[in-house]
Amino acid sequence: MKLGSQNQLLFPSHGSRTLFFGNDLDWLHYTWIDIGTPNLSFLVAVDAGSDLLWLPCDCIQCAPLSSTFYSSLDRDLSEYRPSLSSSSTHLSCNHQLCDLGSHCKNLRDDPCPYVANYGDSENTSSSGFLIEDKLHLASVSLNSNSTQKQMQASVVLGCGRKQTGGYLDGAAPDGVMGLGPGDISVPSLLAKAGLIPKSFSLCFDVNGSGTILFGDLGHTSQKSTPLLPLQGRYDAYLIEVESYCVGNSCLEQSGFKALVDSGSSFTYLPTDVYNKIVLEFDKQVNAERISSQGGPWNYCYNVSSKQLNDIPAMRLQFLMNQSLLIHNSTYYVPQNQEFTVFCLTLQPIDYNYGIIGQNYMTGYRVVFNMEDLKLGWSSSNCQDISDETEVNIAPPRDDGSPNPLPTNEQQSIPNKHAVAPAVAGRTSSKPSVASKHIPCLHLHISSLTLLLHMYLFVLHI
Repeated sequence: MKLGSQNQLLFPSHGSRTLFFGNDLDWLHYTWIDIGTPNLSFLVAVDAGSDLLWLPCDCIQCAPLSSTFYSSLDRDLSEYRPSLSSSSTHLSCNHQLCDLGSHCKNLRDDPCPYVANYGDSENTSSSGFLIEDKLHLASVSLNSNSTQKQMQASVVLGCGRKQTGGYLDGAAPDGVMGLGPGDISVPSLLAKAGLIPKSFSLCFDVNGSGTILFGDLGHTSQKSTPLLPLQGRYDAYLIEVESYCVGNSCLEQSGFKALVDSGSSFTYLPTDVYNKIVLEFDKQVNAERISSQGGPWNYCYNVSSKQLNDIPAMRLQFLMNQSLLIHNSTYYVPQNQEFTVFCLTLQPIDYNYGIIGQNYMTGYRVVFNMEDLKLGWSSSNCQDISDETEVNIAPPRDDGSPNPLPTNEQQSIPNKHAVAPAVAGRTSSKPSVASKHIPCLHLHISSLTLLLHMYLFVLHI
């Protein structure tokens, strides 16, 4: 099985496509997945900053699921009901993946509870209990253009009975698929079952489309940089940036460690690095700086159509002369035929690490490779998925699936943070490294990124 897993890619049975809806669904990327028997479809946010897959389930407090609440959707979203799936079973409190077992009265018979707190400013969370059920997938061989094969795999998911904060206000109303390196994440469970190597890729194209591929190790010619441990454990996709370059200038002392997190809509830098970057950008750009009028970004400009070509490029520099040219470092709002307002989509964060969000991943096939402990990337239009063969990956089979392109209404400057930076991790009743040092940290879980990770960075990076 392990040898066979090296030669196939898995993706959701609807197809590998990811969707982007702009402001309507809080600037996150989504994909359709099918869960249960009979299968039911869910539009889940793809989040490399957390581990848990959760769905709105037997709801006490959930976001609206009717399409009338979302201008981009033309079909209603689903609510998961374990009692209606013949393949669902409760995860018991004595299961090895249950971190809150000590809160149960009966370890063998009680369902395992979970609480997931997410690192935004809106006290965003999901809570409920854990379920094991079937995820419907398709597979394709890397060695041939063979027909896709349908299959099912057991995964652990959160029956999200109660959501709070951003999850009641447009962010991931139909759930989150955590893609982190933790044992409970979908990539980890697929790898443990011998179906794939422990690696996956995300690709976000400039037009808002993209792909997700489980088992993808990337192109042999891709660039890469090592993943870094936290206290000897690889609990997050953490990398080190040697320097940040604006135009032709790579700034001194501009290096930083960063989480790579598709659950963060935009990118955040440690305050000292942020200040150097924005000052250098402001010096190089030939444009009039203006107020962002309540938007989240501090450096916005009004430029003519001619000046658009003179905006300085930005690049991240890594070890071994590896670099990543940033294709999506600015956000544009056309004013008329002659002038455009654009903002530098960077924000400071008061920690000594940064968060590389999905906007900096645009234009690349980004490979989260836990087999070789490296992050890889290669320029991509998100169509071809292997060095030798172009594999046609089917789009969602339901013609009523949402339009992935943002509407005009979604092109306004956002006036708030999305659910980013998300800093999350699965709740643990056991003393974490962080909680040993910070007594007030209790029952904090994994992410759209988990709070536990944030504390670990503060203490140990």
